[in-house]
Amino acid sequence: MSDLKTRFEAAVANSKNLSERPDNATLLKIYGLYKQATTGDNTEKKPGFSDMVGRAKWDAWNGFKGTSNDEAMQQYIDLIESLS
Repeated sequence: MSDLKTRFEAAVANSKNLSERPDNATLLKIYGLYKQATTGDNTEKKPGFSDMVGRAKWDAWNGFKGTSNDEAMQQYIDLIESLS
């Protein structure tokens, strides 16, 4: 397993133990980076207007379209470290 993947998995674990809950915009960025790092580009259908949370998550993930898995992992690691 690569060092980046190991550090990413540690950051995922650390994200569950942050001293303060991040604001919603930061939570959406964390979600988007995680999905991009683990799944790749968003190919799912955009949720309807009545699903505001689903739309926000979809938009957050879609905002990282074209970002490589490794780059998304590194950005995720950097973001979690800045919040710790």
